[in-house]
Amino acid sequence: MITSSTTTAVRLASHRLLVPSSRRSLSSSAANQFRQKAQANNEENIRRILPYLSVAALAVGTIHLSKKESTAAENKEKVEEKFATYWPQNVMILFGPPGAGKGTQAPKIEGVLGIPQLSTGDMLRAAVAEGTPVGKKAEAVMKAGGLVSDEIVIGIIEDRIKHDDCRFGFILDGFPRTIEQAKALDAMLAKEGACVTKVIEFQVPDKVLEERITGRWIHKKSGRSYHIKYAPPKSMKSTGWFTRTIVPESMKDDFTGEPLIQRPDDTSSALVKRLASYHNDTVPILKHYEPAGVVKAVNANQGMNDVWNSTLESLKRN
Repeated sequence: MITSSTTTAVRLASHRLLVPSSRRSLSSSAANQFRQKAQANNEENIRRILPYLSVAALAVGTIHLSKKESTAAENKEKVEEKFATYWPQNVMILFGPPGAGKGTQAPKIEGVLGIPQLSTGDMLRAAVAEGTPVGKKAEAVMKAGGLVSDEIVIGIIEDRIKHDDCRFGFILDGFPRTIEQAKALDAMLAKEGACVTKVIEFQVPDKVLEERITGRWIHKKSGRSYHIKYAPPKSMKSTGWFTRTIVPESMKDDFTGEPLIQRPDDTSSALVKRLASYHNDTVPILKHYEPAGVVKAVNANQGMNDVWNSTLESLKRN
């Protein structure tokens, strides 16, 4: 494109070339002849200059286009670099005992990989609300007071992963819980031409978990997790000098200001049963996936930054 400054410069240059400084006192007739001749010369020079201006304009346009293409290429390269590190499509399962920190790490993994974390409870409620065929089956079972079968849960997952936000993969947290569920999940994924590509186990000694569990507060809608000692909400208040007592009404989510809750089973007595269930039913699932070389262990009994760095390392391709 020809800028105004370029046009001005050309006009000035041509004016200086075409109008000699010796033009001083001329008769009216001579002045007219001079102007006519100058105009003719000016038009001729412009005709000569135009091809060069066209080339200049093309060069400027090419530069701008080149910059856009360069930006697009850089963005494409960044995406390709990201998926060169974390590809193929991520079908990820997070494991760990209660209080291991899955709820803290999962949103960060979502942010890095751009894939959604799928909660079986949330998917079940959404399927019922949407009135999908599988959702109607689940609703009938729940109204009758029964437990939703593995077949129904697998059907709900199968419907959910067809959504556009799952095209690069998804994260499962809380499922599968048994070997039977793991095998059913594998069969369903195989029909879609996919498979489990990563299993991350967050390891924490049982003796460390009680303090974590009993001090945990949850934002129900988002799943964000807080802890009165390790990650308190900004709003938290307490009373007492020696024995600190948390004021429940002060426990609010940092982002929405909505009240936090404690899960009914986040107690010392409930933890014993939950750990027994985890070791008996869930740990064997890890052995089920170990032969595929997709299981990665993360030491979750360290500082939060160290846990996250270890998690990032576990996300990379084998």
